[in-house]
Amino acid sequence: MDQARFSEACRWALSQEAGRQGIGTLGEKTLHSAVKYYFQPDPGKREVKLGPYWADAVTEEGVLEIQTASFHRLRPKLEYLLPQQAVTVVYPVAARKTLVWVTEEGETTPPRKSPLKPTQGQVLWELYQVRDLLAHPNLRLCVLLLEVEEYRLLNGWSKDKKRGATRFERMPLSLLGEVWVHGPEEYGRLLPEGLPRLFTSRELGKAVGLPPKKATLAANVLRNLGAIRQEGKRGNAYLYTVSEPGNGPVPETREAPV
Repeated sequence: MDQARFSEACRWALSQEAGRQGIGTLGEKTLHSAVKYYFQPDPGKREVKLGPYWADAVTEEGVLEIQTASFHRLRPKLEYLLPQQAVTVVYPVAARKTLVWVTEEGETTPPRKSPLKPTQGQVLWELYQVRDLLAHPNLRLCVLLLEVEEYRLLNGWSKDKKRGATRFERMPLSLLGEVWVHGPEEYGRLLPEGLPRLFTSRELGKAVGLPPKKATLAANVLRNLGAIRQEGKRGNAYLYTVSEPGNGPVPETREAPV
C-alpha cells in the first residue's frame, strides 16, 4: 500500500478528466483510470494488446485487470491469459463514500456521507461468476478499499428520483487499504472481522455489505474454496463456520437463494 503514489494517481486521473471538460464524458471513468495509473504509471505499459484482448496494464508481476463489476465479461480474457502468465484482478470497493446528486439541470447537491461501510467481501458474489477459475495458480486478486466521492443522476423511478438512479461517476479520494489473495488458501482474507462462530449466508451478507441473494453466492464461493464449512442448520438456513487454515477447495455445491 502506497498512499502517496495513490494520491499522485488520483491527481493525474482528475487532471485527465478536467481535460475532457466534464465528469464522465468518456467511457473510461476516473476511478478506473486512477487505479490503472497506481499500479502502472508507465503509459507505454497500459492498454497493451495480448492476442485478441487488450490488457489494462502489464507489470513486472504479469497482467493487471481492473474490474468493478460484471465478472462474467472478464471470463473469456482470463481463460485466454491464465494458461500463459500471471494475472492480477483488481477490484475497487468504496469502503467510505460521499454521495453527490446531480439534477437534470446539471446542478449538484451538497455532499452527504453514506452510512454504508462495505468491506472486501463485496467482491465475493462477483467471484461466483468465475468460480471455476479461482484456484488457478496464475490468478491473483487485490481488493482496494477506497474513499470515494460518488455522483448519481437524479433520474430514478421513485418520487425523489433516487431509487433506481444512475451512478454517473466515482471520484477516488484516498486509499484506505489493500487485501491480497495469492491462492485458494487465502480467500479467507475476504471474510470480515467480528463474525460469530456460526453464521448464515444472510449474516455474512450483512457483515460485508451484500443483499441476501448475493450473500448466498458469496457463501457458495467461500465454501467451495474451503474458506468456510457448513455446520448444521438454523431453521431453513445453513450455518457456516470459518475453516481451519490449510483447508483446500471442496467439490462445488449450491445453496438455494433465501
